[in-house]
Amino acid sequence: MGPKALDYESLNENVKKVQYAVRGELYLRASELQKEGKKIIFTNVGNPHALGQKPLSFPRQVVALCQAPFLLDDPNVGMLFPVDAIARAKHYLTLTTGGLGAYSDSRGIPGIRKEVAEFIGRRDGYPSDPELIFLTDGASKGVMQILNCIIRGEGDGVLVPVPQYPLYSATISLFGGSLVPYYLEESANWGLDVNDLRQAVVQARSNGITVRAMVIINPGNPTGQCLSEANLREILRFCFHENLVLLGDEVYQQNIYQDERPFISARKVLMEMGPPLSNEVQLVSFHTVSKGYWGECGQRGGYFEMTNIPPKTVDEIYKIASISLSPNVPAQIFMGLMVNPPKPGDISYDQFVRESKGILESLRKRARIMTDGFNSCRNVVCNFTEGAMYSFPQIRLPPKAIEVAKKAGKVPDVFYCLKLLEATGISTVPGSGFGQKEGVFHLRTTILPAEEDMPAIMDSFKKFNDEFMEQYEDYRSYSRM
Repeated sequence: MGPKALDYESLNENVKKVQYAVRGELYLRASELQKEGKKIIFTNVGNPHALGQKPLSFPRQVVALCQAPFLLDDPNVGMLFPVDAIARAKHYLTLTTGGLGAYSDSRGIPGIRKEVAEFIGRRDGYPSDPELIFLTDGASKGVMQILNCIIRGEGDGVLVPVPQYPLYSATISLFGGSLVPYYLEESANWGLDVNDLRQAVVQARSNGITVRAMVIINPGNPTGQCLSEANLREILRFCFHENLVLLGDEVYQQNIYQDERPFISARKVLMEMGPPLSNEVQLVSFHTVSKGYWGECGQRGGYFEMTNIPPKTVDEIYKIASISLSPNVPAQIFMGLMVNPPKPGDISYDQFVRESKGILESLRKRARIMTDGFNSCRNVVCNFTEGAMYSFPQIRLPPKAIEVAKKAGKVPDVFYCLKLLEATGISTVPGSGFGQKEGVFHLRTTILPAEEDMPAIMDSFKKFNDEFMEQYEDYRSYSRM
């Protein structure tokens, strides 16, 4: 009898090609050590609540009432919940057909899509159409839906920034497409040069690949940079001339830790550029409740908005969404609350502002503590985290360490990160999991550990790193840019 369909050697080859370093070798080893009783600090994934961030009170109150609507009939409900949370819960329950346990429209609840459209309109200064907004189980599911529509086979390429969040490389592999890398320039604070984009497209075409789409991650993951308006204009012109769909991953738009370069959406810049670009460039923008000061990763709430996508294509995307019947309904309510939070004058407004500002101010401090901490270490250099949730320091590994790693069958930065994990319990992601230039090594860590714990974590990292460098340093050249 031959191999069975689900024997490893018979699996879809695209499944076997998928790699996802955020939950890869380092994470698995960290989980083993945790089972053995070692204290592990999981900085490998942007999972705020797992590292101690407290949930915002108002959305949890509203969703709790929606999950247990019988509480609304209790005469004492007003003693436990603020009146505006009660009113919002009643509002959302009227938008559903049967409460949170019933399927919604496959695009999401119409009333919440309307709230998202109004949020986009306020943010960008241009109206948004709820019929072109789909609610999804986190932004990742939306990215996968759109890439599935774009990729027809291995001859189709997608421009992806390197370093990149491995959702993109993994999904492109899964759907049988080709990743076309464009490298961000570390020495220019992870800036983007349009000439590099042109070169990447020319190279891909010489290899028989049709480049069909481009991804931007703004603010960047893992690199933390914020794209300027001028950069976004260049990107949009490039997509117009090359006839590319632009996928705008904007899930960290609330996570900004400097004042010089605020977040600006690709859609806003596109609309301001006017015709022909504003009615020709195809753009899909993504957002989520998982990041920002919400950090509700486990709720799995997200949306994507389509700009200049033909109605027949929208119908096809709706058809594909319908296969899953409905996005997670409680997460849709979280999304409604994120885009339509308490307003001045509401009973919960002051507490909501106090909680959200407290989280962002603390993240800004932690970004600085971590950047300064890395830059105080031997053979480590790190750009400041302008936005998002991560630091991405370059580790200038001595040649002897690289040689020992290769003899052990390890990529050098994997070797370093494993040693770090064993010595300190700090679980990171090696830069090779995100892509990097040949001979240059990094790691990614979140800035999410509690502010009060951050100095001790950075002291622990510095002690490990400096001892590692002392062990392997031979005072010759280092891996570096």
